[in-house]
Amino acid sequence: MEKKDVPMDGGKYGGFSHKYYVPDENGDYVRVLSSGWEPLNIANDKFWESVSEDLAGVLEKVKKGELSPLAYHMNRHMMDAKVLAQYVGLPRWRVKRHLKPRGFNSLDDEALKRYASVFNITVEQLKETP
Repeated sequence: MEKKDVPMDGGKYGGFSHKYYVPDENGDYVRVLSSGWEPLNIANDKFWESVSEDLAGVLEKVKKGELSPLAYHMNRHMMDAKVLAQYVGLPRWRVKRHLKPRGFNSLDDEALKRYASVFNITVEQLKETP
């Protein structure tokens, strides 16, 4: 790809651009920012659609009482139990237990505060879902 061939199809995601390193007229590699590329935009749309569907599924399970509100917030921040465990400083098995309503309802205020601080929300917001 040459400098003139860098895709400029228009960005859809808030002005983000992609870096490409391509040869210029002299054969030296230069950095060129692309405003977008249709195949990449399509892939990003599919990804975010999938994320939204997954989150809707988790929210439905929370409403049915199969999962705790913690599961919703964890998924909303695109985390899994391992990552969340690292952030709160707990073993993964304990975080997994807290993803179930019974385990979540048994949490003390200190544990709830730790989880809430990871998501930068209040304890009251942690206990709720939209």
